[in-house]
Amino acid sequence: MCIGRRLRGRTEIRSLWGNALSRSPVFGSPLFLGFDHLEQMLDRVQKNAEGYPPYNIEQTGDGRLRITLAVAGFSMDDLHITQEDNQLVIRGRQRDDSDGRIFIHRGIASRQFQRAFVLAEGIDIEGAWLDNGLLHLDLKRPMPEVRVKSIPITTRGTGMARPVVNSRMMRDDE
Repeated sequence: MCIGRRLRGRTEIRSLWGNALSRSPVFGSPLFLGFDHLEQMLDRVQKNAEGYPPYNIEQTGDGRLRITLAVAGFSMDDLHITQEDNQLVIRGRQRDDSDGRIFIHRGIASRQFQRAFVLAEGIDIEGAWLDNGLLHLDLKRPMPEVRVKSIPITTRGTGMARPVVNSRMMRDDE
């Protein structure tokens, strides 16, 4: 298990024993252009690492997922689900119903929570339902389209153009 913190734009990862672990800045590579937002999403997910409430994510079919959260003690009025850009946010807040009651022991905590999931672009939330203390959310992931785009090669300036044949430049003697 690791703990991370931000230092000068980079994330320093430490083990639970305090040893520094190296993490190469993958998104700092010149091969990854325009992926800064992915690093920010990973940082958001890391901040959301609290274990309450526990949850499962299961594949229910081709391109279909189900998130199930254990929310025992929460009613439908106590739960609020929103989609904020590419984040699915589930919040729970129980009302204090201890008016007039004297507890000898109170082991069932009534606490609030917020659980966020970063969604890939295009994922649709089809619905949610509460059943026996479990909150279920069905998601549909569309099948990606394969796009191929041909980029024409042109010249600029006074240089002579050489046609490209079979992905290689033609020599003058060909």
